[in-house]
Amino acid sequence: MFTGIIESVGYVKAMQPVGGDIRLVIESNELDFSDVKLGDSIASNGICLTVVEFGFNYYAVDVSRETIARTALEELKIGHVVNLEKAMLPTTRFGGHIVAGHVDGVGVVSKLQQDARSIYIEIEVPQELAHYTATKGSITVDGISLTTNLVRDNIVSLNIIPHTAQVTNIAKHWLVGSKVNIEVDIVARYLERLLNKSQTGTMNAPNPKSQITEAFLAENGFMK
Repeated sequence: MFTGIIESVGYVKAMQPVGGDIRLVIESNELDFSDVKLGDSIASNGICLTVVEFGFNYYAVDVSRETIARTALEELKIGHVVNLEKAMLPTTRFGGHIVAGHVDGVGVVSKLQQDARSIYIEIEVPQELAHYTATKGSITVDGISLTTNLVRDNIVSLNIIPHTAQVTNIAKHWLVGSKVNIEVDIVARYLERLLNKSQTGTMNAPNPKSQITEAFLAENGFMK
């Protein structure tokens, strides 16, 4: 489990094909490796990956074809900047929102422009994920916990403050057309699941069309 508050960035040091999968090696001189152990989870651009090897300033993870197919990992190149967050501890300050590190889909940056000192960004999320987003709700993009300004159909708008842009991969790699990892708010997923159960009487019934709307969330205190 993660919070979406990026601890540091790293750099892709190697991408090695291994039996159809990829072994990804990430180097970072900023991440604290003093408590890293084999088998630990580190969110890398929002993807929860298991450490299979590590050293003084690097770690390696094995990435399956399933993960490659569902994320923007194919966009990575040697030297690319990656957002890093170690799994949260019970004592961690919870500054973001609940992030599982399970990427739901790939979004595309459709607009990016300066807005005073911040950066205004619009991201096109997959249509099937759009109903999990809400104005002034939470969304995870490349592992970063962000608050949505506005949601129009499947377009999510965001404002990125200078600090966030500089301590993540945003200022370095995000351009119009860039692909980014999207994880929707896990609370929205469970709300939908519970609503579907209450309507069908069983968890195993076919999924009906989601009844979660912005009006429903507002009426039930999830939006201001």
